[in-house]
Amino acid sequence: MITLCISIIVLIIGYWLYGNLLERVFGVEAERPTPAQSRADGVDFVQLPIWKIFLIQFLNIAGLGPIFGAVAGALWGPVAFLWIVLGSLFAGGVHDYFSGMMSIRHEGKSISEVSGYYLGNGVKQFMRLFTVLLMIIVGAVFLLGPAKILAGMSEGYIGLSAWVMIILVYYILSTILPIDKVIGRFYPIFGFALIFMALGLFMAMFAKGMSVPELSFASFGNFHYQSESFPVFPMLFVTIACGAISGFHATQSPIMARCISNERQGKKVFYGAMVTEGVVALIWAAISMSFFGGIQELNLEMLDNNDNTALVVNTISNGALGKIGGLLAILGVVAAPITSGDTSFRSARIIIADFMKSDQKSIKNRLLISMPLFLVGYLLTLINFGVIWRYFAWTNQTLATVVLWTVTVYMIKKGKSYWIALIPAGFMTSVVVSYILLAPEGFGLPVDLSIYIGVITAFVSMLFVLIKTGQRKLKPDIETLAE
Repeated sequence: MITLCISIIVLIIGYWLYGNLLERVFGVEAERPTPAQSRADGVDFVQLPIWKIFLIQFLNIAGLGPIFGAVAGALWGPVAFLWIVLGSLFAGGVHDYFSGMMSIRHEGKSISEVSGYYLGNGVKQFMRLFTVLLMIIVGAVFLLGPAKILAGMSEGYIGLSAWVMIILVYYILSTILPIDKVIGRFYPIFGFALIFMALGLFMAMFAKGMSVPELSFASFGNFHYQSESFPVFPMLFVTIACGAISGFHATQSPIMARCISNERQGKKVFYGAMVTEGVVALIWAAISMSFFGGIQELNLEMLDNNDNTALVVNTISNGALGKIGGLLAILGVVAAPITSGDTSFRSARIIIADFMKSDQKSIKNRLLISMPLFLVGYLLTLINFGVIWRYFAWTNQTLATVVLWTVTVYMIKKGKSYWIALIPAGFMTSVVVSYILLAPEGFGLPVDLSIYIGVITAFVSMLFVLIKTGQRKLKPDIETLAE
């Protein structure tokens, strides 16, 4: 438990120290009007209380990520603790904070539009297509997954198709209605419940005297049952995404960037939610390594259940928390994905509206954009997602990498300390390149060769960005023009 406790303390201290540094580097202006004030429309641009914004942002970016990713990441052993802490503070936190704050400075624009300002029109077009497709896939899978679970729980009463339609109706309402009508009312409750669940598991580990593996020189290795095929680098860094860094977060941050009333709230909302998610991921990784008797036993449990993380989560929840755990497990495997699915569709609507310059005050305009998205999402639930989801983790981290390069160029242009984004951008470049070269669903190249190519690609990318941005003057952005 020493490693777990120290890790949580480091995250809390890091939030204050490194979070304050990010604020100073960015140059927060408390008196500067935010999009919620300058573009208030009663639909997407709505001022909300800071506590609501934090809980909504936390639930938006969390979903199943810090639970399922941490459980799967625990298969590698205590090294997972190190990645969650360092990733949350220096990669995911930087990614989330700047993607949110840059959205605020660019009139609440989606990440695809912001990326276009700094990485060029080609990247903008790619990001528009890439993020919308990603949002529809996430929304579709988070529509079908919970529907299957609910159908199993209500077998003989309500079938799968009926549950799909019920959840779809909820998605439609939460996507087209003003943000304070559905999301603003229910998300804080679910967000608090997710935090409460993690705290309950943390206390259960103490109460039941669970032996959590410690991080040491002896345990600093690869405990995965397929260690040769799943090396720590890059596999762990893709498996634990939302608990350390996730491109999905950048698609969600603009939603709350349109609700913030003061730039000083950015640290609490964007960086704070990421650090909180890191704490949740640490707790789930720790209890996964200890609940079944150890890391080896966890590996055997996952192997026996065909890597079905949902079953492991359900077993841990019920075993550690009893009947209450059963109810909270339903939250983890049903409510959490639903609340990620609806904001995925909402993000897709916002991205398309930004691209089309469509005024979203009119419910007619919201429906014209949303209904085709839901139709495509529903059709996707009718096919097998096995192949698509083998690529999802990689595409998620690839999006995070593009966002970090966007932040890097932004910092260079503003004459700020760009290294805080350049280093994680280079690291994540090596991760995503190595992964796609090595993974079975990628090119299946040898481990050493894949890593060498990934590292070389990262260094070349870093040099290219530094040289390219030094050779030409980047075009003015909305923030500069406003100054």
